Amino acid sequence: MSASLTPIAAVPGTVPMATGEQVGTPWVNMLIFGLFVAVTLVIVLRASRNNRTAADYYAAGRSFSGPQNGTAIAGDYLSAASFLGIVGAIAVNGYDGFLYSIGFLVAWLVALLLVAELLRNTGKFTMADVLSFRLRQRPVRIAAAITTLAVCFFYLLAQMAGAGGLVSLLLGIPDRLGQSVVIVVVGALMILYVLVGGMKGTTWVQIIKACLLIAGAAVMTVWVLALHGFNLSELLGHAVQTAGGKEAILDPGLQYGKTETSKLDFISLALALVLGTAALPHVLMRFYTVPTAKEARRSVVWAIWLIGIFYLFTLVLGYGAGALIGPSRISGAPGGVNSAAPLLAFELGGSLLLGFISAVAFATILAVVAGLTITAAASFAHDIYANVVRKGAVDAGGEVKVARRTVVVIGIVSILGGIGAQGQNVAFLVALAFAVAASANLPTILYSLFWPRFTTRGAVWSMYGGLGAAIVLIAFSPVVSGSATSMIPGANFAIFPLSNPGLISIPLAFLLGWIGSITDTAGENRRKQAEMEVRSLTGVGAEKATEH
Repeated sequence: MSASLTPIAAVPGTVPMATGEQVGTPWVNMLIFGLFVAVTLVIVLRASRNNRTAADYYAAGRSFSGPQNGTAIAGDYLSAASFLGIVGAIAVNGYDGFLYSIGFLVAWLVALLLVAELLRNTGKFTMADVLSFRLRQRPVRIAAAITTLAVCFFYLLAQMAGAGGLVSLLLGIPDRLGQSVVIVVVGALMILYVLVGGMKGTTWVQIIKACLLIAGAAVMTVWVLALHGFNLSELLGHAVQTAGGKEAILDPGLQYGKTETSKLDFISLALALVLGTAALPHVLMRFYTVPTAKEARRSVVWAIWLIGIFYLFTLVLGYGAGALIGPSRISGAPGGVNSAAPLLAFELGGSLLLGFISAVAFATILAVVAGLTITAAASFAHDIYANVVRKGAVDAGGEVKVARRTVVVIGIVSILGGIGAQGQNVAFLVALAFAVAASANLPTILYSLFWPRFTTRGAVWSMYGGLGAAIVLIAFSPVVSGSATSMIPGANFAIFPLSNPGLISIPLAFLLGWIGSITDTAGENRRKQAEMEVRSLTGVGAEKATEH
C-alpha cells in the first residue's frame, strides 16, 4: 500500500485527461462555491452573537439536541477522505477501496458502546478532562494536549491537501504554486470561521454541510443506478469493461493481499480505522455540545445511520466513476484519485451539478478543518494555559482569548503542512491520523474509564509511547520515502515495511499503559477513582462539572 494510489495506465474505452484541463465552466463552479461560503459566513456571524462564555465557545452552550448533534457528528466525520478519497479508491482499486468505508463505519460501534456516554458524564470540554479526572493533572493534561494536537495536525494535512486538489480541478490549475494559493485561501477561511463562530457556528456549518453532502450523494447514486437500469450487476460489468476487462476490481486483493506485507498492512489499517474513531479528539469534543448523556447516546445512533447510508452511496459512486470516467482519466486529472467524485458529477449533470458537488465537498473540508482547529485550540487553551500554566486561576474570557490566538497559529501551521502534503491520497492521510489517535489516546481513555488500578505513570507512558511509536514508524515507512508515490520520492530511508503503524503502535501503547501502572508504587486517589466510576456510569455529578 502506498501513500498515494498508483496511477493506472491508459485502458481501452477511456480518454486520459490532460493535466490542467478545466472541468466544467470555471465561473459557474466558483459562483456556486462563493454562494455557499457567503451563506455559511452569515450563519457563523449570527451564531457568534451568543459566544459569551467558555462553554459557549467550546461546547456551543450545550444547546444542541441529539439528532442535531448526530447530524453534526456525521458532518464532522464525513470528511474529504470519505467523499473524495474513498470514491476515488473504489474507482481505481474496486473492492479494496470499499474496505476503507467499512472500517470507518464499523468504528462507530466502539464509540457508541464504550466511549460516548461515559465521556459526556465525566468530562467538561476536552479529552484531557476525562483522563486527568482521577490522575495527577499537570503531566496528564500536558500529554493529552500534545497527542490531541498531533492527531489534529495529521487530520488537517488530509483536509488541506483535499482542498487544494478539489479547487485546482475546478479552475484547471496544474501547478503546485496555484494549488498552494488555494490552500492558503482555505486556511484563511477556516481561521475566520473558528475565530468568529466558535463551536456553535462550526456546528451549524457541519449540520448544513452533512445534509447537503448526503442529499448530493443520494442524487448522484440514483442517477448512476438509473443509467444502468437500477441493476447493480450491470453497473459493475460496465466498470470492468471500462477498466479494459480487468475483473480484479470486483475481487479482494487488488491493493491488499498480493504479498505478506500487504496483508499485514491491511490488518494494520483495519485496526487503526476501527479503534481510531473512538479516540479522535474533534469527534469526542462533540459529545459535550449536548445537555445530557441520553442526548449523547442519541447523537451517536443518528450519526451511525447517516454515516452508514452515505457509505452505501460511495460504493455506487466509486464504481460509477470507474464505469463512466475510467481509472486512467481519473488518475490523470488535477487532484488525481481525489477528483473521481467531481468528475462523475460533471459527467452526469454538467457544470451545475459539478459546481454543487464541488461546493459541498469544499464545505466538507471547511467544516472539518474548523472542527479540528477549535478542538486543537481548546486543548491548548483549556488544558495547557488554563489548567497547567495558570493552574485554574483564569477567567473564561481570558481562556477564550488564548484559544482564539491559538486558532491563528494552528491555521498557519496547517496551511504550511497542507502545501507539503499535496498530491497524497486524502483517505490514506486520514488513516494515518486514525492510527495516531488509536495509539496515543484510545488505550488511556479505556484504561481511565474501566481499570481502577490505572495510574498517572501508565497514562503518560501510554500516550507518549503510542504517539512516539506511531510517528517514528510513519517517518520510516514507505509513506514518506522509498517509492515514486512517497512524500519524499527522491529519498529512501523506509526501514519499516508497513504503511500504517497501527499493528505495532496500538498494542505497544496498551502494553506501556499496563507496565507503567503496575510498576507505579505511588498509586492514585481511590476516592476520585470511585467518584469517576459512579459519575461515568450514572451521570450523577456530571451537571455540576459543566456549570460555569
